[in-house]
Amino acid sequence: MNKNYETVFIINPVLSEKQVEDTVKKYKKQLDSNKVKFICNESLGFKELAYPINKKNSGFYHLFQFESSDISVVKNLEVELKRDRSVLRYMTVSLCKDGIEFNARRAKGEFKKKKEKK
Repeated sequence: MNKNYETVFIINPVLSEKQVEDTVKKYKKQLDSNKVKFICNESLGFKELAYPINKKNSGFYHLFQFESSDISVVKNLEVELKRDRSVLRYMTVSLCKDGIEFNARRAKGEFKKKKEKK
């Protein structure tokens, strides 16, 4: 049975745009090789951190949402993320049905702020 997972990772802010892109491509390729079904592959942008990590106060956030029936796919991804010096932090969660529904609605743009008319 397939389970839905969401992995968010923070990439070091001192890297160039090309290096950030290459880092994301590397992990997407790893997941593709394990034949996961991608639901979302989204850059969440450059953000300030709540607290410094490795003396860095900001980072590039990236989100993968995917389906897989094999938990070792997630374990292998996390081992690679842990080894990568360009990744400051990462977190993978297994989504329940409410999380899946929320993400589907978010993908449709239901939660985007409406522009106020003056």
